[in-house]
Amino acid sequence: MRDESFPQNFHFIHIIKKDELPLGQEKDHSFLYPRVITFLRLIRGHVVLLHGFCSQHLVYSLHIFIYIALLFLKFGFRAVVCYLFPAIQYHFKAQLTMSAFVGKYADELIKNAKYIATPGKGILAADESTGTIGKRLASINVENIEANRQALRELLFTSPNALQYLSGVILFEETLYQKTSDGKPFVEVLEENNVIPGIKVDKGVVELAGTNGETTTQGFDSLGTRCQQYYKAGARFAKWRAVLKIGPNEPSELSIQQNAQGLARYAIICQENGLVPIVEPEILTDGAHDIAKCAAVTETVLAAVYKALNDQHVLLEGTLLKPNMVTPGSDSPKVAPEVIAEYTVQALRRTVPAAVPGIVFLSGGQSEEEATLNLNAMNKLEVLKPWTLSFSFGRALQQSTLKTWGGKKENVAKAQEAFLARCKANSEATLGKYVGGSESGLASESLHVKNYKY
Repeated sequence: MRDESFPQNFHFIHIIKKDELPLGQEKDHSFLYPRVITFLRLIRGHVVLLHGFCSQHLVYSLHIFIYIALLFLKFGFRAVVCYLFPAIQYHFKAQLTMSAFVGKYADELIKNAKYIATPGKGILAADESTGTIGKRLASINVENIEANRQALRELLFTSPNALQYLSGVILFEETLYQKTSDGKPFVEVLEENNVIPGIKVDKGVVELAGTNGETTTQGFDSLGTRCQQYYKAGARFAKWRAVLKIGPNEPSELSIQQNAQGLARYAIICQENGLVPIVEPEILTDGAHDIAKCAAVTETVLAAVYKALNDQHVLLEGTLLKPNMVTPGSDSPKVAPEVIAEYTVQALRRTVPAAVPGIVFLSGGQSEEEATLNLNAMNKLEVLKPWTLSFSFGRALQQSTLKTWGGKKENVAKAQEAFLARCKANSEATLGKYVGGSESGLASESLHVKNYKY
């Protein structure tokens, strides 16, 4: 007998038509919900058809199941299942909250980060604070006044042929607005040589209450506004240094989390304002710990940092990492560059996502030659490294230059030759092609300073 309650002209295509997927809502399937419910109500009252033997009933049953298949094929398994089972829908939505922030500067951030990480190039860290550069000048008996600070910066930024080995220079706020003796802004000098200007944005470290002398970084006051101003002045990337130490009970979990969250907060503020954030969690070399201890701490800290960056939705493709190399403590026996390379690359492979375009190491008080040899050994390692390994050196690029200059105009040319030599050496190290040769003299002097502060 014919079932009059079943719609004789029923076609599921009337419930969901081919061209009804809203433009731009491919990932938002909320419009499906009432239609799926309507469909379920239709088939619920006619499940009995599955048990019938009437050919008409079989036709209707097949008709329904064909359109069920079409529904899954058209909109995907996840879209339909999520709306049938809200718990699953919640699970998928929770996963989607990990997506990165893609703002108006996203393409520019990715482009600049990728350029800075160009193999064969690296970063000159010339962002020492007024107090820190004063100590450097004092070591060569030069007074710490703006004219002398400007002269040193000009010596570096105008060195013939040296800038071809650099992709970026980190500046202190004072330097961002300074000019050459001819009146050309330093920012223009760098840009004309295809070097991206960067800016130090943190305000130094302060002691973290409730810890054994551990620190956290300050500088969040008006950070967004300052980033906007730096962007207008020509800066395209920024640096923020967090400092951790190794001790019997250090770094503490509080120190790790505070510094990781601070770096993540800084990073997202920078990206919102067009600056590529260099994330710098430096683990000091002070102490007598062995290289295995340094490796374990480095892995723990980096894991926390990238968890925090993801929690803040930081666009990893538009960032760079500036870590310490994994080395024994300053009071422990030294090890070969190949050992440092193995421990360092292993720690990075375990913690740093492949989305990060480049890792630019700090020198951490190593001599100029040590830092270069260690970087070279890392790039010679024949293991998968999804990011480029380069340098962001301050003292390890400037020390021999500073000593050669001595604050005297007649020594500028020789000092620039020394700077060129170090830039070229580190460029070769980023390619694993450095053969050494600067072991004697100024390049071999240790640059370690206990509890180093910028």
